[in-house]
Amino acid sequence: MYKIKLLILLLINFILTGCVSNNQLNDKKLSVSYISGEYDGLLLSNTLTSYLNSLNMLDRASNYEVQASISHSNSLFVTNIDKTSDRERITSVINIKIFDKEKNCFTYSFKNDVSQFYILAPSDKFMSNKRALEEIKLESTEYLTKKFINDLSEDSFACN
Repeated sequence: MYKIKLLILLLINFILTGCVSNNQLNDKKLSVSYISGEYDGLLLSNTLTSYLNSLNMLDRASNYEVQASISHSNSLFVTNIDKTSDRERITSVINIKIFDKEKNCFTYSFKNDVSQFYILAPSDKFMSNKRALEEIKLESTEYLTKKFINDLSEDSFACN
């Protein structure tokens, strides 16, 4: 049974990869500039580089440079009437611009955000709060990076 599930997932992966590889942007190459922001910036840089590399769109010598930033903000909110479950909302905002070094102009701008929450454990000493925060940041970064890649089109590379 395990092997059948694994084969089905592999088949789905091949089908999805085949759909993605027919992208019209394969002739456009991008380079990723330095992304500040400590751990969050490193996570975004690694995710963005990985996705661009898998689509064969990464070239360090490209004239098109991706400049990106990401920020995460926390806010506490209560969702029910008896106020028994506190939740923490994490809002992630990504801002990506593509700069054409040859023409010295920005050719593309992408800004998007996503919010997720988790149920807050009653003490700051619980590792589950920190772990949930890390997982949400990772998932949000991957989601927003995928949205950026899917939003790219041939028109994205014309100076405004």
